[in-house]
Amino acid sequence: MDDAKTRRLAERIAKIVAELLERRIKDPRLGFVTVTEARLTADLREAKVYYTVFGSPEEHADTEKALKSATGIIRSEVGRLIGLRHTPSLEFVADELPEDAQRIDDLVAAVRRKDEELARASEGAQWAGDPDPYKKPADDDWDEDGEDDDDDWDD
Repeated sequence: MDDAKTRRLAERIAKIVAELLERRIKDPRLGFVTVTEARLTADLREAKVYYTVFGSPEEHADTEKALKSATGIIRSEVGRLIGLRHTPSLEFVADELPEDAQRIDDLVAAVRRKDEELARASEGAQWAGDPDPYKKPADDDWDEDGEDDDDDWDD
């Protein structure tokens, strides 16, 4: 099977799993789960389903346990709905993307605070040295037309 078909099948698996978690799995340990992605091996034997959980570390742990206990039911339903000869095994993997995004947001906020502090500290400051340190060509006695004002050559 080519990569495009494998990707489409993985997307279908992710959608099926998300719907099952929302409608069919009634485990009280299951927190607010979002299926972010599914990846399928080229031989279609194994699928990794990436998910995020909104909540505390305890809710993350409880959700992980609930997903492990519901893996068989979810796999059976996935196999019934995708219609492959062999149903891929499912592995649920906590997606670290939200935590990474939060860490990046925190770093950006820290940089902004430092920039604001620097802007406040530099208010009213002046440049050291000449205001315009770049060398300019010396003013010759040329007018705007490009002609010499000095008529020494005509004499």
